[in-house]
Amino acid sequence: MDTRDYLILAGMAVLVVVVGAIATTKPLDAFLLDGAIEAASTTAAMVWITWWALVFGFAIAGGVEAWVDSDDIADHLAGDGPRELALGTFFGFVSSSCSYSAIATAKNLYKKGASAGASLGAFMFASTNLVIEIGFVIWLLLGWQFVLADFLGGLVLIVLLALAFRYLVPDDLLERAREHATDDDDTVSCPNCGMDVDPDETEYTREVEGTTYYFCSRSCVESWDPEAANTTIRERATSLAGWRDLADKQWKEWGMLYDEIALGFVFAGILAGFVPQSVWTALFGAEVLGSPAITVVSMALLGAVVGVVTFVCSVGNVPFGALLYTKGLPFGGVLSYIYADLVIPPIVEAYREYYGGTFAAVLSALIFVAAVVTGVLIHVAFVALHGLTGIVFVPDPATVTVSELRIELNYKAALNALAVVVFAALYWLHRTGGDAMDDEGGGGHDHGHEGDPAAD
Repeated sequence: MDTRDYLILAGMAVLVVVVGAIATTKPLDAFLLDGAIEAASTTAAMVWITWWALVFGFAIAGGVEAWVDSDDIADHLAGDGPRELALGTFFGFVSSSCSYSAIATAKNLYKKGASAGASLGAFMFASTNLVIEIGFVIWLLLGWQFVLADFLGGLVLIVLLALAFRYLVPDDLLERAREHATDDDDTVSCPNCGMDVDPDETEYTREVEGTTYYFCSRSCVESWDPEAANTTIRERATSLAGWRDLADKQWKEWGMLYDEIALGFVFAGILAGFVPQSVWTALFGAEVLGSPAITVVSMALLGAVVGVVTFVCSVGNVPFGALLYTKGLPFGGVLSYIYADLVIPPIVEAYREYYGGTFAAVLSALIFVAAVVTGVLIHVAFVALHGLTGIVFVPDPATVTVSELRIELNYKAALNALAVVVFAALYWLHRTGGDAMDDEGGGGHDHGHEGDPAAD
């Protein structure tokens, strides 16, 4: 996210406080004090609940990315059949959890010959919404039902996008988008993470056997091992170099997502503290046109719109989604909100840079519509399963945890303490692993959103 995005979010936060001050029945000073206390406690509670899951989730994701070889992905994604979609989903799952990195890597796959369905559908969506750490956070804040819904809905959404690319989008538009992604593109792919790199601008290079490799950041050049392709998963997992690679990969994920995760917690806290229940009731509390069916569709549409305008994506939008669920947004609306993270304004602008204005509009519209349709379908299916089996597939919003802040000597305290140790150990491995590389690559900064127009 860039400065403009932060300013927009700050403006939205101020607007939330103003709306709350107008709607509340409390005196203004009491409203501001009580709201600030509740906002702070809600934010702290969410951090306390999810800290261990974030640390272990990023570590597992780093291990998968560091130890599982996924070279030559584009060669496996040239078609748009079930096999290619399944491989695109798998490679997305093991590749990244940052939306900005996901769209950059998907563009590289597409311009190298991968089909739109496998790259811009399966890979791009899975690498943002079907990764390990987002599943952990959804489970802790929203429950296992939402984890199951997120996974099944993700598969439905990928199929919907693949069908749309095959039957609705003209072939000439797809080819023009591929040409736009390729023309006048002097960038190369970072061999470590796949993001775009301008060879004339990057400071981070390595020369191996007469070939120069260009990297997007210091952490990538330090963690890249050209010999890793010749080692097995077991060898990587039992070597110090393999664990340093894991540490670098998970730190890259932290570097790309820490701001969005923090913003998700803080923004959810602000909404919890400063928006009176009367406002939530007005938004979500009544049936639309007296029809339950129209209400489900309308709330899914509203959820997707909220997902677009909040500017937060990937793991960071889960806390906000949990809060919306406790305030009355229906099950399917929360899913649509989570799925709409690939059409927030900075990412749509990146699509325009990558593929041209026409295809960017088509791609954004397809993802938005697919998010809404998927939210409705999963909502209806889970309500029906509840009626058929008696199993609670749609949890009561009262069971969702967003404000529990009791620091007790229980399993959460033990897991959080262990997470601190793991985080410190991996950080140490990351910081000490690049000493030998200092003279080969440039000095500088950790991996962020470099090479991404949306971040620039």
